[in-house]
Amino acid sequence: MKLEDFVQEKIKWLGHASFRIDGSKSTVYIDPWKLKNPEPADIVCITHSHFDHLSPEDVALIRKNDTVIVGPPDCKADFRDSFRSIAPGQTVTVKDISIEAVPSYNTNKDFHPKKNNWVGYIVTVDGFRIYHSGDTDLIPEMGAIKADVALLPVGGTYTMTVNEAVQAAKRINAGVAVPMHCGDIVGDLKDRQTFKAASGNTVIVLDPIKGE
Repeated sequence: MKLEDFVQEKIKWLGHASFRIDGSKSTVYIDPWKLKNPEPADIVCITHSHFDHLSPEDVALIRKNDTVIVGPPDCKADFRDSFRSIAPGQTVTVKDISIEAVPSYNTNKDFHPKKNNWVGYIVTVDGFRIYHSGDTDLIPEMGAIKADVALLPVGGTYTMTVNEAVQAAKRINAGVAVPMHCGDIVGDLKDRQTFKAASGNTVIVLDPIKGE
């Protein structure tokens, strides 16, 4: 499958920073929140412990007996033995999925301090490396990211602005960039098109999944 087809067919934006990736063998969620059409998860990756990223209620909607939940230590909630702790620089393999944790933090605001060791992820699904940045600013570590797809926040306030996300996309130089973290709490859905128009990279604008 071509990269752009994979993004459009297999990566589902669920609104805000929430995604579902439908792999051939495993279904991976990242930061599930306000789920409209919950489908069972094999793996759930949590970037940090803010309520709009760590939602035990939403995880409960998609959790199976063998669902594995990955996140920083302060995201364990009541997940018990299903939880696997991770920190920036670490990699775990769950079922057929490689999950790399990368730094994610603010540089000019205090909402997401670097000392918290919160994370973004690079998950490898069906041979494609998908980078979910988490709630972050434009940070030096992005220069080392190797990804086919970059899911980048564009809403500002708590994360990068559109202009900073454009710089991040250039620095990462993934095959496809996808804007996120807008249209709920902060940012406007129009920010997706602004990002696409300003970017020199290939951008695919996904529409959030709506309830039936």
